[in-house]
Amino acid sequence: MPDGYPHSERSRVKRLHQRGHYDHETVHAVIDAATFCHVGYVIDGQPYVTPTLHWRAGTRLYWHGSSASRMLRTVKEGVPACVTVALMDGLVLARSGFHCSVNYRSAMAFGTARAITDDDEKVAALEEFVEGIVPGHWAEMRPPNAQEIKATTVVGMDIDEAAAKIRTGPPADDEEDYALPCWAGVLPVTQTVGAPIPDPRLTPGIAPPDYLARFRVG
Repeated sequence: MPDGYPHSERSRVKRLHQRGHYDHETVHAVIDAATFCHVGYVIDGQPYVTPTLHWRAGTRLYWHGSSASRMLRTVKEGVPACVTVALMDGLVLARSGFHCSVNYRSAMAFGTARAITDDDEKVAALEEFVEGIVPGHWAEMRPPNAQEIKATTVVGMDIDEAAAKIRTGPPADDEEDYALPCWAGVLPVTQTVGAPIPDPRLTPGIAPPDYLARFRVG
């Protein structure tokens, strides 16, 4: 499948399968629209799900954390992982409770998570991370020093299988309910970015950089 991800029983959308998408463009668009993901592992027989920031390069996902983290220590030799993202785009208010829903975009990806051990690769991945969220900020920051690089674990996961599931549009009521005197429709939900709040210890005279005005989410 050159333009899409393979899907097996573990990744195939089964309920409301018409909402499922496996092509790279759709799956990547959902992953890239979210800055937060949840990563699931099984460690010593116990499942853990950890929220973290993520970024993508091609068909490879990355996330990072403290080198002292139990979860991140586990991935040094490679461990199966499941990464999910979700964005809510609206509350769908129907004429019956059964048909009330939400408009959403979600994606689930499977692969083997492995810690990146090469320092140069790690720093390059962190630069991609910062530039992917706030383009322009990496060039202004102090670069990470050797101790900070050592204290940070960066995890990479090639996506073996993935699926997106998306709902859009108005409620789908039972035909006989459309005549009910009840408001129905969609209440849009969006995530917005507010005005920059300066650090109380910011040196006087430093204005917010232009790239903050271009920052977008979702």
